[in-house]
Amino acid sequence: MSDETEAETADESETEQGGLQEGDFVELSYTARTVDSDELVDTTDEAVAEEEGVDTEEQDFSPRTIVIGEGHIFEAVEDDLVGKEVGDTGSVVVEQAFGEYDEDEVRTVSANKLPEDERYPGAHVDIEGEHGHVEAVIGGRARVDFNHPLAGEDVEYEYEILDEVEGTVEKARGLLKMYFDADLDMHLETDEVEEEVTEENDEGETETTTETVEKETLYIEQSPQLQFNQQWMMGKDQILNQIIDMLDVDRVIVQEIIDGQPAGMPGMMGGMGGMGGEDLGDVEDALEDADVDADEIVDELDVEDEA
Repeated sequence: MSDETEAETADESETEQGGLQEGDFVELSYTARTVDSDELVDTTDEAVAEEEGVDTEEQDFSPRTIVIGEGHIFEAVEDDLVGKEVGDTGSVVVEQAFGEYDEDEVRTVSANKLPEDERYPGAHVDIEGEHGHVEAVIGGRARVDFNHPLAGEDVEYEYEILDEVEGTVEKARGLLKMYFDADLDMHLETDEVEEEVTEENDEGETETTTETVEKETLYIEQSPQLQFNQQWMMGKDQILNQIIDMLDVDRVIVQEIIDGQPAGMPGMMGGMGGMGGEDLGDVEDALEDADVDADEIVDELDVEDEA
């Protein structure tokens, strides 16, 4: 069979493929447990978390939006999703999901490197940028395991495909919720933006002109809960660039919404001559109407200084 014929056959095969494919956005519910000990690893089911004694007060257990093939979940689970349909369920075992157990990662360190209130077996500690848990403390030495707590464990994922996510805004909202655990208000607009364009004229000279172009813009309102969120501040640029690439928008604008202060509350200028509660326009009108001579004021100040 010629290379051309093989390529045509591959194209026909891809066309005939049904179900979900790489690049599709899906809403997924799942529960993951270790195979050997049946320990809960992760879940989108709040009832399951409560049964396992997990503190559900500060956590979100809603279904996750993921993009198949983007590494938002283990590769074995992604592979199992390909070809499936909305409503399908499945079960996948991810072998050594968090890596092999490495004996060399169990090390003895000085107990002084541990905070005083964490010098006991079972404590979780951070030492020189590494996270580990304490196995034993003897004298001035501590034995710390820097392996992932689930290293060497196989994990079984049971999942259900709830929906395929359509629409730019819905996809962006789902991804940002997955990364930052926040429901953000957003909308899509087509803006007209002026851009400088450099061209070469007939004489070979470079000319810069301005032209108006249309930009597909995703506007995101930054919620107060994200204002001081370190993960958001450190990672938003990278994540928003991914969204631009995945959703084929031209740009993303993050807007910070500042609500007005309640009635009766002094403004930032509350202590400046009672002007805090006035509209800026009213203040300007009052100054224009006032019978004030600037030269007279300067003369008075000079007289006071001489005195």
